[in-house]
Amino acid sequence: MSDLDRTFKRPNLTSVTGRFVRVDALDLARDAQDLFAAIGGPENADLWRWVPLGPFDTVDALVEAFEAGQRLGKWQSNIIRDADTHAALGTASYMRIRPGSASAEIGCVIYGPSLKRTPAATEAMYLLARHIFDDLGYRRYEWKCNNRNDASKRAAERLGFQFEGVFRQDMIVKGENRDTAWFSIIDSEWPQVKTAFEAWLSPENFGADGQQVQSLSSFRP
Repeated sequence: MSDLDRTFKRPNLTSVTGRFVRVDALDLARDAQDLFAAIGGPENADLWRWVPLGPFDTVDALVEAFEAGQRLGKWQSNIIRDADTHAALGTASYMRIRPGSASAEIGCVIYGPSLKRTPAATEAMYLLARHIFDDLGYRRYEWKCNNRNDASKRAAERLGFQFEGVFRQDMIVKGENRDTAWFSIIDSEWPQVKTAFEAWLSPENFGADGQQVQSLSSFRP
């Protein structure tokens, strides 16, 4: 039987812990208050600038939006927590899940202020990608964003996603046109991407001041 004849499962990550973070499947009954404290409220409104959801002024509004994503979009949403303190840091969701094609997207990636631009943020993306490729054997992992969101495009490329093109006038989001930039990692690329993640996250790659010795991209050919 070829790989194309396999039956692939939906993402079913329940909990995984790395050196910096723990990623759990989002349980809104358990996690909503913690997640809102990390990424909700008017003080975090800017985090949602390029996201179709949010911002959220109340816990109930956040719960309603994520319940709709899980119910209508069939997302598996995840909460990112500090590995030691278990404080909520952010969220990311598996979206556009297509088990028949062994493909999924990582989206609705929202980092709270204490997670942004940290090794913990990179480790969270590594753990989520590893589940897709190593646990499930998927062929394709997608990243999509508003083409005007330069920070998201830079992040995708830093994490090893390859730019594929722009879908022009793809969506209307919050009353604005959205041209959508598409990126992906495919299974043949994953071994090198994984090796780079693991080399970058190694304690030996960080000095006493916590700064990286080499960049993530420097570990990829």
